[in-house]
Amino acid sequence: MEFRRINGLPPYVFAEIDALKLAARRAGEDVIDLGFGNPDIPSPEVAVEKLAEAARNPRNHRYSSSRGIPKLRQAVADLYLRRCGVELDPEREVVATIGAKEGLSHLMWVLVGPGDAALVPAPSYPIHIYAPLFAGAEVRMVALDGLGTDPDDASGTGEAFFANLVEAFESAWPKPRVVILSFPHNPTTACIDLATMARLVEFAHARGVVLVHDFAYAETAFDGYVPPSILEVPGAKEVAVELYTLTKSFSMAGWRMAFLVGNAEVVAALAKLKSYLDYGVFQPIQIASIVAMNEASEYPKVVNDVYLSRRDALCEGLGRIGWHIAKPKGTMFVWAPIPESYRHLGSLEFAKFLVAEAKVATAPGVGFGPGGDGFVRFALIENEQRIGQAVRGLRRVLDRL
Repeated sequence: MEFRRINGLPPYVFAEIDALKLAARRAGEDVIDLGFGNPDIPSPEVAVEKLAEAARNPRNHRYSSSRGIPKLRQAVADLYLRRCGVELDPEREVVATIGAKEGLSHLMWVLVGPGDAALVPAPSYPIHIYAPLFAGAEVRMVALDGLGTDPDDASGTGEAFFANLVEAFESAWPKPRVVILSFPHNPTTACIDLATMARLVEFAHARGVVLVHDFAYAETAFDGYVPPSILEVPGAKEVAVELYTLTKSFSMAGWRMAFLVGNAEVVAALAKLKSYLDYGVFQPIQIASIVAMNEASEYPKVVNDVYLSRRDALCEGLGRIGWHIAKPKGTMFVWAPIPESYRHLGSLEFAKFLVAEAKVATAPGVGFGPGGDGFVRFALIENEQRIGQAVRGLRRVLDRL
């Protein structure tokens, strides 16, 4: 049988690691899973209590609004004003999405189609690459050179990345209509400053492109670094939209609550499409999300403290066994170059080796597209004791470091 849109998809390499992990666990092995970025930190208790209360009300069992109920959109606008000093019109510049992945995927349906092109950083979170492809557009990759590699300047100036972006745009045909960005960046943990955001906005104005910034790790940052919203740049609303999610910042991954904010025309276009596709997130989840943003606004700091401790435990532990990695300034990941003596294996075979021999699961960099094959990604989803156990397992098999 022939299918549309999925025939060109490569094998999902992360599934191979998951299969090995599950087989080892069925055999009685204790495999420490640092591969899938699935947050293990509980959601805010006040949101959980409100969810239970709202779910008991039959009025909330009916269809909701695909745009998000008004108080939910107002809560997002209030959050942006508190956090970024950015004013948003909740009626025109905010729409709720069923998670950031759904929001990005459907957004591409209204921004690009066959004959169009999009610029995407490389390596990148898979949906950033495949969302434009699902919409029928071509993807041009932009190397993330020079970002997040200097531990003394982990916020990054973005000079090399910006130069690569300009070159990719000028050499592309058809000219890209969309640039997909995401900082702090998954998987590389690269971060940029507001000045670089301003250059990107200026570029978009000059070239007539739309900037789509996936701000998944807006609140997940360390060591004094505060990730900038692209909407903080004057004039950004004329050319940019941003995806904000409660997944990582409020540790509400399974709730699937996110938002597209920014340019009113783009927001309206997505809202129109969504009105044909869904009836929105289950209303009790929307109500509980309002409470999370309004009454648990400090919870992202609690979450960050947990990730900071785990980041230090992993990076310092790896350093003690000779695998030296600069501590990331953002995200819940550590992007680790494969040790030289194992680099010939490539990231997939190296990740398989770590599951089989060290009993540690990681995400192979090749799954994140071009430029990722020399790396593996660790997710900070286990406590410090389990991370210490993982380091000991790695030390046993990486004794040549």
